[in-house]
Amino acid sequence: MVSKEQKRASLHEKLQILRTLTHSQAANKKSIIADASTYIKDLKQKISKLNQEITCAQNTTSPTLCEEPSPLVSVEAVEKGFLISVFTDKNSPGLLASILEAFDVLGLTVLEARASCAGSFRLQAVGGEDEGEEVIDAHAVEQAVMQAIRSYP
Repeated sequence: MVSKEQKRASLHEKLQILRTLTHSQAANKKSIIADASTYIKDLKQKISKLNQEITCAQNTTSPTLCEEPSPLVSVEAVEKGFLISVFTDKNSPGLLASILEAFDVLGLTVLEARASCAGSFRLQAVGGEDEGEEVIDAHAVEQAVMQAIRSYP
């Protein structure tokens, strides 16, 4: 019969293996399991994306089905500025910086922003026009953001 200490040692060893496999830095059981769950979800997304790419590569008769979805960008004029929302599956390091550079070129100052780069890219920002700059319309902001996303590798 296996003692409680042997079971505990076995569980601890398995958690350490799980921690190593998932590159978790967590110290307690719950956090290790949560990190493993996140790691598994990320792997599932990668597998799904790879399967889609394989299907697209094999299915040359209908290439339009395999085109990357275009980013969703909405720009809404608010008092003294714009509410800008961006979502894209394209998540590259530096994409946020590229979009912020587009704001700078337009003369927009980011007053408040929330960004997420986990698996996809999401940005919600409130931008205000700089004093003394010419008036910018929402369509120009949207086009600048779309161009920043398209031009980024």
